[in-house]
Amino acid sequence: MTKTLHYVFDPLCGWCYGAAAAVAALGKVPEVELRLLPSGLFAGAGARLMDDGFAAYAWSNDQRIERLTGQRFSERYRSHVLSDRQQLFDSGPATLALSAVSLFTPERELDALEAIQHARYVNGEDITQTDTLRAVLQALGLEQAAASLLRSDGELLAANRARIEGAKALQSQLGARGVPSFILETNGQRQLLNSSAAYSRPQAFAEQLSAA
Repeated sequence: MTKTLHYVFDPLCGWCYGAAAAVAALGKVPEVELRLLPSGLFAGAGARLMDDGFAAYAWSNDQRIERLTGQRFSERYRSHVLSDRQQLFDSGPATLALSAVSLFTPERELDALEAIQHARYVNGEDITQTDTLRAVLQALGLEQAAASLLRSDGELLAANRARIEGAKALQSQLGARGVPSFILETNGQRQLLNSSAAYSRPQAFAEQLSAA
């Protein structure tokens, strides 16, 4: 029986970061192929300025996520990211970086996502900047992806666009709203999973897919 878990996410989504432990566990389930699909939710028209009101809302939400999941949102993130009024809330660059990884070393995309999230939420780095993202990829040994991100040529842009469109189409088909979304495909049949356990019981959430 072939099982694919489509994980629809955005690299700037705090709840996606909160689900990181569950996603990591899913990546180790031998019966399930994990497929990452960036939604582009906070890219393009979804990007916005980081003003005082939005920063306060984000920090309050982040604290809730940390209490529920144990995922760390550092004071450096608060002071260097949420307090930076020159920094856009824009997931476009990080999404493009992950698409570059998917082109050359798709088996490392989850590693890249985790590193990008850590750079933002723990180290307080600006992951809306290409130079920051290139450094993250290079630290992982993903030189081809880093070079591709720097070029941002037609091949990468087309692949990135196709991934976002695929994610949106899949969510529309299943009636999924927002991110993260976990969609299990078994022998061509797809179902939207309840993701609540992904935050409080990540290992159990992953293990249930083995029996699904």
